[in-house]
Amino acid sequence: MERQIMLFLVAALLLLGVLLGTAAHLPVPVALAAAAAIAGWLLIFAIREHRHKVGGTTR
Repeated sequence: MERQIMLFLVAALLLLGVLLGTAAHLPVPVALAAAAAIAGWLLIFAIREHRHKVGGTTR
């Protein structure tokens, strides 16, 4: 379980790094849309983890 969470976070950071690297070559609205998509992805992940810890459910 911990390994899956860690892999998910590494993938999110990798994607963020790639998009930040290419952001210099993209128009600002495209870079902002990509940043919003990543932020939404991480927000959904955080909500799911919070519910898992509070609810005490197993996956």
